[in-house]
Amino acid sequence: MKVLMFGWEFPPHISGGLGTACYGLTKGLSRHNDLEVLFVVPKAFGDEDKSAAHIIGASDVYINQKKINIKGFLKEVNMIEVNSTLIPYTDLDEYYNIIQKYNLHNNKNVVKSDFEGRFNFSGGYGPMLFNEIYNYSLVASMLASEHSFDIIHAHDWLTYPAGIVAKEISGKPLVIHVHATDFDRSGGNVNPRVFEIEKRGMEVADKIITVSNWTRDIVINKYGINPNKVVTVYNAVEPLNEAETSRYEKYLDDKIVTFLGRITMQKGPEYFIEAARKVLNRMDNVRFVMAGSGDMMNKMVLRVAQLGIANRFHFTGFLAGDDVNNMYALSDVYVMPSVSEPFGISPLEAIRSNVPVIISKQSGVAEVLNHAIKVDFWDIDALADAIYGILNYPALSKMFKTYGKEEVDNLKWENSADHVRAIYYQTISA
Repeated sequence: MKVLMFGWEFPPHISGGLGTACYGLTKGLSRHNDLEVLFVVPKAFGDEDKSAAHIIGASDVYINQKKINIKGFLKEVNMIEVNSTLIPYTDLDEYYNIIQKYNLHNNKNVVKSDFEGRFNFSGGYGPMLFNEIYNYSLVASMLASEHSFDIIHAHDWLTYPAGIVAKEISGKPLVIHVHATDFDRSGGNVNPRVFEIEKRGMEVADKIITVSNWTRDIVINKYGINPNKVVTVYNAVEPLNEAETSRYEKYLDDKIVTFLGRITMQKGPEYFIEAARKVLNRMDNVRFVMAGSGDMMNKMVLRVAQLGIANRFHFTGFLAGDDVNNMYALSDVYVMPSVSEPFGISPLEAIRSNVPVIISKQSGVAEVLNHAIKVDFWDIDALADAIYGILNYPALSKMFKTYGKEEVDNLKWENSADHVRAIYYQTISA
């Protein structure tokens, strides 16, 4: 079986969990000799791991059709003209905040119906994101007409238009993979253009994979999708090899509590800070680390200063690669107080590094972890008590480390891939 798979990022060029999940899944699928994955990204940098899938960069695909007719809502694309392409952000949340500063009544309806050549994709989330999504779908039309495949798999809303076009041209079934919805990213204040793309992708798809039952419920109840075509496949985590295992050692006696993720509304950074103040009122040999970047960074720095805990609170900025593993090696507790988290791979990564975790009940990963402390994201008293307990009761910390590690070791991408493979065959034979 040949799979035409559309993604937006692939390691080592990632900004969050989406690229990590795509890599883990394709690597798991590569174990099956009956599967061949053609993975398309907007821009291939050349250093991607090609052992799991054949990587194609949309920037490298030559468009030789003078006129490409695409049915449906892709005929009209709203684009926003901006004066500068140099915008310092690292994720979609910040992108939306920046875009909203521009005057929306200057929107223009643009249709590329006469083009020959190659599109230049940024490979990120720039100010012309919607234009890149549209161009990506044009590339998908070429790939769908030139390649032989049995099924289409599109990851997250950015690639749904590409998946739809590929299905229209080839007639092959489409599976979409919902790693998050705009209800998660926006806290309910959805971007109507993103919602339209998400809903259309869900309606056109033959099967929908969600990363948790939390997300499945959103797809069914918020988008009005038939429950029979929505199935949950949980994410997993890659085991650390010897070379990746951090041997970084602390030079301080202080305990370290870590938040690692985008500093955005969805991730609940303000609840982490408020809980930190309560813990520091009870003990002083502890430091709090907020690792990441996002549109709420300045607000969080100001709040730490207002609370008078800056001497015990550290902001590292965005971390990647070995720096992430080193941060886990330094940590005594990992906290993920997300307001709405479709899954959340980072707690699995922390547990994999022998760090006990505290997670919000409003997260998909809470469905698969038994040996983790779960609190409501808004309950800063419960969060502070949980942090204090793990830091001050070694037996409690040891218990979560021991049994949590055993639990996470059984959450393998191979198992997730087996489930996805079964979905492929069911969808093709339907």
